[in-house]
Amino acid sequence: MNHILKCHDIVKTNFVRAENCFLYDELGRRYTDFESGIWCTALGHSHPRISQVVATQAAKLMHLGTRYPNTIVEEAALAVLEIVHFEAGKCVFLSSGSEAVEFGAQTIRRVTGKNILLTFSNSYLAAYGSAGRKNIEDWFLVDWNICPEADTCLENIPFDQVGGFVLEPGGSGSGFVRFPPLQLVQELVQKTRQAGGLVMSNEVTAGMGRTGKWFGFQHYEIQPDLVALGKGLGNGYPVSAVAMSRDVAEKLEASGLRYAQSHQNDPLGCSLAKEVIAVMRDENLIEKGAALGAYFLAGLQRCAEKYAIVREARGRGMLLGLEFHPHETFSAETAYQTLLEQGFLVGYYPAGNILRFDPALTIEQESVEQLLDCLDNVLQNVQIPTLA
Repeated sequence: MNHILKCHDIVKTNFVRAENCFLYDELGRRYTDFESGIWCTALGHSHPRISQVVATQAAKLMHLGTRYPNTIVEEAALAVLEIVHFEAGKCVFLSSGSEAVEFGAQTIRRVTGKNILLTFSNSYLAAYGSAGRKNIEDWFLVDWNICPEADTCLENIPFDQVGGFVLEPGGSGSGFVRFPPLQLVQELVQKTRQAGGLVMSNEVTAGMGRTGKWFGFQHYEIQPDLVALGKGLGNGYPVSAVAMSRDVAEKLEASGLRYAQSHQNDPLGCSLAKEVIAVMRDENLIEKGAALGAYFLAGLQRCAEKYAIVREARGRGMLLGLEFHPHETFSAETAYQTLLEQGFLVGYYPAGNILRFDPALTIEQESVEQLLDCLDNVLQNVQIPTLA
C-alpha cells in the first residue's frame, strides 16, 4: 500500500470478500466486523437484495445531470420523508454525511438569516466546512459535561442570535458513546424555536436503526425541522440525504437557492436508499437490533461489574461502548489489538480509553456471545494493583 496516502493508522490490509458481518482476508481467515465498515453497513456486507439493486440499476442508469431527475429519486425521497415524518416535505440526495450536515447548516442560515448555530461541544458533525470547523464566530458550543442541569447550560446562550440547534444524538461521532440529557435537549429545542430558530438532527451515525429506533432524535421526543442522513442509508454505498419540512423547503426555494453537485440525486444512490429502507422494514431490523443491542449491553455491563479495570459500559441499540480506567500496561488499544488477533474488528478511541461496537443490525446473537467470551478472557488477565 505504498501509493495510498496515509491519513490514519492502517492495521490490516487486503480483505477480499465479505458476507453479512464476516470479512475474509486473502489467506481465507475470517474476521467478525463489529464496526460495520465505518458504521455504514447496517444490513451487513453484501446483502443479497442490496447487491441485486446495484447490479440492476447500474445496468439501467447510474448517473444523470442535476437537471434531469429520474422517477427513482422521487420514490426514494418519499421513502425517506415517510420514516422521518416529513410526508409533505422535500429531500435532496448527496454523497456523504459530512456534505449532508453542511448543507443542512447552510440551509438554516439561509432560511433564518442568522449565522450562529448551536450544538454540543462533543459533536463531530462533519469532516469539513463550517460544520467541520465549528469556529467561534459561527457556532455556540454547549458543554453538557460541565453543566448537566439544563438551567445552567442555558444561561449564557444568545438565543436571539441563534439560527438553529444542530443535535447529534448518536453518542457523539467522536466515538465516546455518551448521550446528551433528555431535559437539556428538550429545553434547547424549545428555546431555539421560541427565538425563531430551526432544529436539525444529525442522524449520520445515529440513524437507520443504529440506536434501537429509526432515528436518534426519537429518544428525545422531538420532531426536527431538518434531518441529515448518511452511512447506513446506502449500506456502504456513498449516498446521503437532507430531509426537511415543507415550510423549510418552501422558504429555502423561495430564497433563490442554487446548489449543484456532481452526484446530486443520482439514480443509483437513490435506488439503494429506497431498498435499504424496504429491507429494514421487511426484515424487522429496527426491532431486532434493539433487542440484540439490549442483550449485548447487558453482557458488557456484566464485564463492568466483574472487572475493576472497566469504568463503564453504555449504549443504545447497536451503538455501544466500554470505557476503561487508566492502567500502566492495559488500555482500549491493547484490548483492540488482542481482539483483532482473535478475529474481531472493533473500534477504539485512545482519547477516551474506549472500545466501541457498531455491528450491523443483522448480526447473529452467536457472534455477540463469541465477542463477549473473548473480551472476558482478555479482561480476566488484567492485574489491578491493590492500594496499601
